[in-house]
This record gives sequence, C-alpha cells and structure tokens, in this order.
Amino acid sequence: MLVIVCFSFLDASCAKKQKLRPIVLTPRIGSTETGIASWYGIPYHGRRAAGGEIYDMEQLVAAHRTLPFNTWVEVLNLDNSRSVTVRIIDRGPFIEGRIIDLSKAAAREIEMLGPGIAKVRVRIVTAPPATAQPSIAAFAIQIGAFQEKRRAEELRARFELEYGTAQIVYRAGNPPVWRVLVGNVSDLDAANELQQRIQLAGHPSFVVRLDPSPAPAPKIQ
Repeated sequence: MLVIVCFSFLDASCAKKQKLRPIVLTPRIGSTETGIASWYGIPYHGRRAAGGEIYDMEQLVAAHRTLPFNTWVEVLNLDNSRSVTVRIIDRGPFIEGRIIDLSKAAAREIEMLGPGIAKVRVRIVTAPPATAQPSIAAFAIQIGAFQEKRRAEELRARFELEYGTAQIVYRAGNPPVWRVLVGNVSDLDAANELQQRIQLAGHPSFVVRLDPSPAPAPKIQ
C-alpha cells in the first residue's frame, strides 16, 4: 500500500501521549467515520490488490483496513466539501491515524492530489451481498511495520509471549514492509477490546481485517 512506513511503534513514552484510537464500528449502511485520507498510485498500479483484482489507479477504488471488499463508500473532503464514491478492493492504509487510501482518480475528484492527504468523512453507501463475504470474518491488531524482518520478528516474539498470538505479514512494495499483527479473532467487538488493551499499555495500534490470500491475476499492460 502506501510508500510511507511507520518503522517502529516501540516508543511507549510517545504512545502514552496519544489519544486512544476510535472504536471500529460494525459496518452498516449509513455508518460513518472521520479521519485522514491518503492516496496511492505508482508503484502499486497494475499490482494485485488484497481483494484479488488488479489495482488500477485511474478507477474509483480504495483501500480500507476493515470494511468487506466491494463495499461502496462516499468520501467527503471536509476542507472543500467535494465528494466521491469508491469501491473497497484493497487493504490499508497501514499508517496510524489514517482511515482510507484512495486511488489517484478518486483523490483527483476531491482535489487532494497535491496535498496528498485530507480530512474526510467516510460513509457506507452499499455493502456486498452476504454470499460474497467469507462466512467467518477475522481481525487482528497491527502494532508495528518495519523494513527489516529482524526488527519485526523481535516485536512479534515479544507480543506473542504477552498476548499468546502474533504474526508477521509481508507486504511487497518499494520499500517492502513487514507488518506485525497481534491476535486472531472473529468478533469485531473482541478485536476492539484487544486493541484498547494494547493501546492503554502504551503501544499505538489499530484493528485490521485478515483476508484469505486471493488467487493471482494478470497485471495491467
């Protein structure tokens, strides 16, 4: 996803100064969240998105950390009142404080290409049919992202001892990223509770959805 990487969440003194992340709500039509949007293009254009299809930065699509794939959301730029409706096909942004990663085309629609980020309100417009979603959803808590696997492994081992389950998820890119995730729960409320426990202990974190690995798809020519 996004090229900018938060390399370490280990500074507990800084973490304690931050406010707790908002609870992630169960997705339903009309529900909203407010936060920072970013956008991504090259080098991810033409690569397979987390949902299995090829990411085309000139389509009105986006990445979200927890919403089911093929959910449609309206993104309102709170600075200029411009809005765009996009379909969720990917996961991200994996940066603390950001809630959605837009395609280049979507970012252009709400005039945030230049600034790169904007404060937005995201509202769910339509949800995919239940038959199109996995029968059991799974969620985890991201606690760090690193360019070096060694550092990610050190954090994973530390949190596995404390919370029982932790894993590393590799994300190809330029640069590549090793993400550290804690927990594996099927209930969003339980994921929110775990995230709050980790945050109160002084570790910035946020809830992410765990998706099955999609089948490979050809790149855009």
